[in-house]
Amino acid sequence: MQDVAIRTDVAIAIDGPLIAAVGAFNDIERDFEDAERVDCGGRIITPGLVDSHTHAVFGRPRYDEQELRAAGAGYMEIAEKGGGIHSSVRDLRERGEEDLLQLARERIQRIACYGATTVEIKSGYGLSLDDELKTLRVIARLQDECSIRIVPTWLGGHEIPREYRERSGGRSEYIEQLIQEQLPAVIAERLATFADVFCEPGVFTLDETRTILEAARASGLKLKIHADELEPCGGAELAVALGATSADHLAAISSAGIRELAASNTVATLLPGTMFFLGRPRHAPARELIAAGAIVALATDFNPGTSPTPNLPLIMTIGVSQLHMSVAESLLATTVNGAAAVGLADSVGQIAPGFSADIALWNCEDIREIPYWYGDARCAASWCRGEPVKVAL
Repeated sequence: MQDVAIRTDVAIAIDGPLIAAVGAFNDIERDFEDAERVDCGGRIITPGLVDSHTHAVFGRPRYDEQELRAAGAGYMEIAEKGGGIHSSVRDLRERGEEDLLQLARERIQRIACYGATTVEIKSGYGLSLDDELKTLRVIARLQDECSIRIVPTWLGGHEIPREYRERSGGRSEYIEQLIQEQLPAVIAERLATFADVFCEPGVFTLDETRTILEAARASGLKLKIHADELEPCGGAELAVALGATSADHLAAISSAGIRELAASNTVATLLPGTMFFLGRPRHAPARELIAAGAIVALATDFNPGTSPTPNLPLIMTIGVSQLHMSVAESLLATTVNGAAAVGLADSVGQIAPGFSADIALWNCEDIREIPYWYGDARCAASWCRGEPVKVAL
């Protein structure tokens, strides 16, 4: 992860949606003399960034909770005041599909303006059959209309809904609904590529997570897990045992979990924006994961409660400054390894012949400037599948 293979005096030939050739400018100009030319003016070109973990379909923001946390309120106190994930669930259930689509469309524009050309989006604020399907249909419509690539994930297992928590046997009833009602409907409408579950004490146990994800895998979905975010509960180990594409969060991963991930092809997707925004001192152990040989990705976790940022280069900054990753590691974590986290490493995340022509152009002279100018929008233009990405904010 230390070598990003930086080249100079280079040109890229694009044929339709794919990269046809990469080489010295004079050679490419000779071999593709009839091609339309785009002069990048000596600036930095990278693969389009891959944001491999977001919750971009939601209703109202939860800025009030930030102030409560600053005053010392904990998770349970905020929940008792009507906040937390359940407030997003109540809000989303009251909104129609068109309303959610318009809100999500604007957010995707913001994600794209920071250089991302591939974005994973999860459901998970519906927590009922109708509302999870509503969310996934919005994601499907975004896939059809957006100029960047959208990867859909079903996250019905984001939390136990209040109406199930408040009655005896409700947990088992909701898990049965996930497997017997939500999952078949998602499959019937082909609304998701991945299934995900929030595996954490107080949310879904290891056994419950295994039950849901084994059913999803049997139905043809690839797997992800929200794992070991706040407490070490064996989520990373379960992700490896199930052959999950990624295990995400990992701020509280155990030494055994690090060893298991390092010996597997499961991507360790780190979400440092969450701990940064919550003011938590402990981040995921990026250095230990990289040293052990794990595949490490970075993503925004863009959501209304704990990481309300669409800015993936800002996450690269946090990766460098707080997780002590090198610039090379942070770039690979948001390109080729991010692609691996959404099952696209064979076609996305590299500037190489045969790969998707997903490219970002930066107002920078040095690759190290991308995480250096923290919070700044340095992406000058981008292309996805060879076509210009439309950004109009």
